[in-house]
Amino acid sequence: MMLATPVIQMPTISAVKAVFSSNPNQHPFLRPHLVGFCLRKPKIPSTTRTTLFRCKSQLQDFAPLTSAAYGTLLFSGGLFAFTKSGSKGSLFGGLTGAALMASAYYLMQSTETKAIGDALGFGAAFLFSCVFGIRLAATRKPIPAGPLLGLSICALVVFTSAYLQDRL
Repeated sequence: MMLATPVIQMPTISAVKAVFSSNPNQHPFLRPHLVGFCLRKPKIPSTTRTTLFRCKSQLQDFAPLTSAAYGTLLFSGGLFAFTKSGSKGSLFGGLTGAALMASAYYLMQSTETKAIGDALGFGAAFLFSCVFGIRLAATRKPIPAGPLLGLSICALVVFTSAYLQDRL
């Protein structure tokens, strides 16, 4: 007596394939043959489907995330320097940087004020790049001004890209 093992087919995959064969523009993110993710919705040409995966996320898409992370790092660094050495200037600088980055993040959330938020983030990152560069040149100590200068320059690059994208 021989028992037959049942074969279970996946109806969802075949249904997804049927959807794409009938209308390729209906669900651009639900392609079963893709691996990876994209931050922006890819534009699929209506006449041809030559590309399998296209991600059009640019550096300026990370500006809100950069402002939140950079503001958090500035605040925590200023608070750490104040608790370790009692430096009121570091505390004031950290609070100022966190306030500027929080304002930039808030302004970047709306499409009407995104350009103002990008400009504020650009100006704040430029200011802190100058401050940390001057401090590194004056003290000749690579810690903490060196890594802070590097972070400030990275944030400046992201905000410059976002600011120029808004201006074009």
